[in-house]
Amino acid sequence: MLMESRQVARLLLNQSTPTQWHQAIVVDNVLQKRSPETAKRVNRLLRSRLTLMKPELWQLIVEGNTLEATQALLACAIKHSRLLGDFLEQVIKENLRVFKYELSQKDWKEFLETCEQQVPEMGHWSESTRQKLGQVIFSILAEARFIEDIRHPVVKPIQLVPEVLAYLKKYQEDYVLRCMDIGSHYTK
Repeated sequence: MLMESRQVARLLLNQSTPTQWHQAIVVDNVLQKRSPETAKRVNRLLRSRLTLMKPELWQLIVEGNTLEATQALLACAIKHSRLLGDFLEQVIKENLRVFKYELSQKDWKEFLETCEQQVPEMGHWSESTRQKLGQVIFSILAEARFIEDIRHPVVKPIQLVPEVLAYLKKYQEDYVLRCMDIGSHYTK
């Protein structure tokens, strides 16, 4: 959600008032959603991700090129979702270590089973919730260019852009950095 995230980051940078948020999200529909309820929901999600990071990263999201902004957004998403970060760190890194570049639904299912051992409550999640979470995570990875696409989830080694790398180091976002640094050491 690059376009939407840029709009929310702009509002955060401008230190918008609640009235200005309402005007932008509901009245002006800057997120270009079909209903005010959807716009509010997307705004809440993006705002909760973005506010975990500093304004310096919001600026990169607003003003950076597509790759810079996308990697900055992935950093926010990882910090917001331990499930996403752990999947990157535990599954994708391990697959690359053994030269397995294609991800599968089996990888996702096995990852969730491993997580359940540490968080038993996950065992109560419905199958549709598990599938939806997998779809969202694979979609995030495709949008961030960590995999080719959802239908052919082949991991692509990437280089972190210097601006995102510098931000993560400066603010000691070690977990996020570890999760994102998955492809630069591996080549097909």
